Amino acid sequence: MSSSTGGRNLVKVVPGLLISAFFLWYTFKGISFSQIRALRLAHPVWILGVLGFTLASYTLRCVRWTRMMRSTGARFTVCARVLMTSLAANNILPFRIGDVMRIFTYAPDLGASPSVILSTVILEKLLDVFVVGLIFIATMGRDLPVKIRHGADIAVLISVVGLLIFMLGAAHLEAPLRRIFAKLPANKFVQKLEHWLLLAVDTLRQQGIAGNLFLLLQSFTIWICEGMIFLTAIHLVGLSTDVLGPWEAVSFANLSYMLPSSPGAIGTFEWAVKSALASHGTPHAPAAVFGLAIHAWLLVSITGAGGLIFLIHRFKIHNHKPLLEEIETLPTELP
Repeated sequence: MSSSTGGRNLVKVVPGLLISAFFLWYTFKGISFSQIRALRLAHPVWILGVLGFTLASYTLRCVRWTRMMRSTGARFTVCARVLMTSLAANNILPFRIGDVMRIFTYAPDLGASPSVILSTVILEKLLDVFVVGLIFIATMGRDLPVKIRHGADIAVLISVVGLLIFMLGAAHLEAPLRRIFAKLPANKFVQKLEHWLLLAVDTLRQQGIAGNLFLLLQSFTIWICEGMIFLTAIHLVGLSTDVLGPWEAVSFANLSYMLPSSPGAIGTFEWAVKSALASHGTPHAPAAVFGLAIHAWLLVSITGAGGLIFLIHRFKIHNHKPLLEEIETLPTELP
């Protein structure tokens, strides 16, 4: 990698690190070290719930992606290995390198073209954002003005109708979408957006109506498991909150990944969990410390599992090429 390229990448990384540092400061300002140390395992039996739902959530993610990749003939073991490696890389490397590796580096392992893999990644993100958004809107803002609540309800209704049209009418959407984009300004961004959206539509078309509904059901199940990680962890440490607290926390925390920050959403994640739990009656200090603890668990468990799978596979195929050298050869643009 040239020094000029390295310098440009550093310039891109530094703002994210500064944003993470700001959110960490903002989240933990006024909280003493003794308050952080006060976190205890009040009910250790709930460790089984945290472990079980973490395993279930990410196993189901692998199952869902295997179904999306069904047309390529990729096996579950390969899809699970690639997906977990991708998630681990996203947690420790900038620029969503894990997703780029999934699309390009592992295309030969999956027996698919980068464009086909990209279409499943886009669909995966759309489903996750949709479900997480629904959970967030359903559990947030108990004290919001009625007009804002009604606006949120309308937004949910439009989203549900839009997604159902998108998933159930995929076979008939390509021509209308092309006509819509033909009326938009002709620039690189619009062209890429059209290309990616049509890729996602094609993936939905191949799944069929029953398959699309099953993907949606799988996505809801995944996020129920993810919410149960938070719920069981809250019981584990004896945190006080109401019934909606864990669900707003899991949804807001995962939406925080959309904010620019360091890899793994460090800082923004903790702020989101603290804000969500505080809005449901949890004192600020325990809410912030819990956000730090649950984020540490997710980062360590998922990154550890994905990293171990990655290293075992490299050992089996006798790949001794440094990872950073492989990353340097990745394309700079998505297909």
